[in-house]
Amino acid sequence: MSLTPAISICIPAYKRTDFLKRLLDSIAIQTFRDFEVIITDDSNDNSVSELCRQYQERFPLKYIKNANALGTPENWNEAVRHAQGVWTKIMHDDDWFYNEHSLEKYMAAVRNNPEASFFFSAYQNVWVESGKTAFVYASQYRLNKLQKTPVTLFSTNIIGPPSVTLYRHNTSYYFDSQLKWLVDIDFYILFLQQNKAVYLREVLVNIGISQEQVTKAVYKNRPVEIPESFSLFNKTGPGQLRNVLIYDAWWRLLRKLAITREAEIREAGYQGSMHPIILSMISWQRAIPRAILTTGIFSKMFMLIHYLLHSKKAN
Repeated sequence: MSLTPAISICIPAYKRTDFLKRLLDSIAIQTFRDFEVIITDDSNDNSVSELCRQYQERFPLKYIKNANALGTPENWNEAVRHAQGVWTKIMHDDDWFYNEHSLEKYMAAVRNNPEASFFFSAYQNVWVESGKTAFVYASQYRLNKLQKTPVTLFSTNIIGPPSVTLYRHNTSYYFDSQLKWLVDIDFYILFLQQNKAVYLREVLVNIGISQEQVTKAVYKNRPVEIPESFSLFNKTGPGQLRNVLIYDAWWRLLRKLAITREAEIREAGYQGSMHPIILSMISWQRAIPRAILTTGIFSKMFMLIHYLLHSKKAN
């Protein structure tokens, strides 16, 4: 390995040594060897430290015990802060590389696309409880939209979890520690507004799916989803509502959370300003019978009518 490694594999860890061992084993067999591994440990015991000692001779590994648990996503940021590599590769401890050539494939893409600073691959979801698996690929339609307007990720996260990404190390970009639900989307959008992305249509990472994941815990949680959605809206600006995909995403968010009054937004914890278009969406959805609003074809029809009437006011 060179003095400056090509890749820093950053692993925010917390206790789950069975998962972490699986990840470290998948790193140990990689054919591409110019990397360092950084593990930042939020555990209140020595289980992760003891496991790491078993791998010290197999590849360069830097272990950092956090004095206090940092949580998600600040523990991610802590690992990235210690990175010395040209490229950053976050790997969550319950994810692992698909095969021994995964890192080699990422770096081949880097060599073939010198103008790009962000790479992401197809991946395989693996459900821990059932063992069920499913490959996940991004559609060309969504990829085209991503390249033109990164904020469309608010509609559908076609990139996937951070473990499928590789990006050029840049101390200007960290994950927003105030976010839980939209933390990865927020990071991707801000990074891709200034940097080009390249998609690898090959499965390179396994993603472990379990009930312990943060996204499972906060799904349909108004006090999480509402403030975070408005945080992202305020960062990216109201002009995004001219895009029908983002318009539809806001319509679906309000419908999913059954928001029918402005007061419910305030009760969920957001006290900032609200764009008139979003207030109008709330008013419309309140007037539509719930049974109709939750029927896909009718909801889409009402959304499109609302979009045609109001989207030009998005400024």
